[in-house]
Amino acid sequence: MKSLDRLIEILSEERREKIPPLSESEKPQYFRALCNLRMPNPATEEFIKLQDEYLSEQTQRRGIVDIANLDYRGGIALWQGDITRLNSDAIVNACNSKLLGCFQPLHNCIDNCIHSFAGIQVRLDCQKIMQGGDEPNGKVKVTGAYNLPSKYIFHTVGPIVAEKVTAQNESDLQSCYISCLGKAKEMNLKSIAFCCLSTGVFGYPKDEACALAVRTVKAWLAQSSYNIKIIFNVFTDEDKKFYERELA
Repeated sequence: MKSLDRLIEILSEERREKIPPLSESEKPQYFRALCNLRMPNPATEEFIKLQDEYLSEQTQRRGIVDIANLDYRGGIALWQGDITRLNSDAIVNACNSKLLGCFQPLHNCIDNCIHSFAGIQVRLDCQKIMQGGDEPNGKVKVTGAYNLPSKYIFHTVGPIVAEKVTAQNESDLQSCYISCLGKAKEMNLKSIAFCCLSTGVFGYPKDEACALAVRTVKAWLAQSSYNIKIIFNVFTDEDKKFYERELA
């Protein structure tokens, strides 16, 4: 039995569900959906071993992006694509206050993607860290990146914008970047990749979030004099245009 078949079988047994008829092309998405739904309960050694083998293979298949080859100006680079492909020391995850990842099957948010491609160990680690509590805005928690090419995942909760951006929203978002950079320096990391924090379902206007991110990071670099490579990771053409404008 192939490893993916066995992984699906284990997860289905956990849920006491029958496996529906699946084509070979449907199996990867079905496995991901089951992992998205899985609560942070201990897993068997067999599952972890098979999962790691499978996800590591998928990471190689998606292609690893070497951050050494990016175009840095003043220590900052802009890159468009899937953040889970970057081999930076740390990648930043825009998460919710529970810090357990996205439980919506196959949701295309960055929280779901990072947990899905890294492995269930991330959710297990976050559960140990949080113990059922809530993470305040603007702080950072660190887990390993497991099956990603990066070393660590920095989990930070950005502000939710209801109608218009408030002074507290700005302060909270600024704190996300400063907390992550401070933690990277504390850990002596040499590179970190930021996604567009709070601009998805959290509703922070993309252009305003971008301007704040660039302004905050540049100020921190100037004040700290710490030698670290910063990557602003964008996914959409719209976000890329905003960052190109602010970094020009």
